[in-house]
Formats: sequence, structure tokens, C-alpha cells
Amino acid sequence: MDTISRENNSMLPVFGVVAGVIGLILGGIGLVQASKANKALEAAQPKIDKIDAVEGQLGGVAAAADKAGKDVQRLQAATQASFNEVGPAIGELRASVLKLEEAAKKPVVADKGGGKKGEPAVAGPGEYVVRGGDTGMKIATANKVSVADLVAVNPGVNFNKLAVGQKLKLPKK
Repeated sequence: MDTISRENNSMLPVFGVVAGVIGLILGGIGLVQASKANKALEAAQPKIDKIDAVEGQLGGVAAAADKAGKDVQRLQAATQASFNEVGPAIGELRASVLKLEEAAKKPVVADKGGGKKGEPAVAGPGEYVVRGGDTGMKIATANKVSVADLVAVNPGVNFNKLAVGQKLKLPKK
């Protein structure tokens, strides 16, 4: 026979019963804990559902943000292309305006008689050629006419900015 059966084993069934009871107690505690976990999960389920809904919304928001980012990039490219087209035109307009401004600053050169450059202007009958230091008053006094008559026969002439060589009409006496 074997050694277990030869010895007095009266305690073996008691240990088996004790181990079984402990197993039942632990199983009961496990069931109680599982029940508590299920109740906590049921209580948290609405929150989990909300989290799932928010996650879905975030996915939509992320897609919209990506689309908006791409739209901004397209808008930036279109704006840059527009500036590239408009920039040279603005440069040309600026150059034209500068030429016009410089032309306006140059003194008006009167018709110089024969039309050749370098020849002095010659006054015809009823005309006067402006000389350095002349003013409307000096011209009127020298030609024995009134300033008002001189201004009247020369509309558009600025007597504050007379240019040397400029031709003026003289009023009839």
C-alpha cells in the first residue's frame, strides 16, 4: 500500500472541507465584486455614450478644419497670383505718374519762333515774351495796359508761375 493510506489521515477530509469553504467564500466575494463592477459600468454607460458622441463630433470638426486649411492655402495662392499680376501694372502706372509729375514741374517752353531748339522766342504782333523777373504787374505797366485786361486775354495762365520764354497775348489798347 502506499504511504498515504498507511498513516492516520483523519485530517485530510477536514482540510478538503476547509479549502472548499474558502473557495466558496472567495467565489461569493468575487460575485459581489463583479456585481459592483456591473453596476458601476451601467452608471458610467451614459458618460461613455457621450464620449462616443463627442468623439464623432470631433471627427467632423477635424475634417472641417482640414477643409478650411486647404481653402486658406488655395486663397493664399490665388491672392499671391493676383499680386503677381497687379504688381507690374502698378509699377508701370507709378512710372507714368512720375513722368507726368516731372513734365508738370518743367517750365513751359514757349513757341520759339521758327520752332528750332535753342533759338530765342520772338514776340509777334500783340504778343509779349516773358523775361527773367517779370510779373503780371510789370508786364502790364510796361505795355500800358491793366492787369485785369492782361489776365482776361490770357485765360489759363498762372501769373504767379511765369516761365522765361513764355508767350503772352497783349490786350488791345
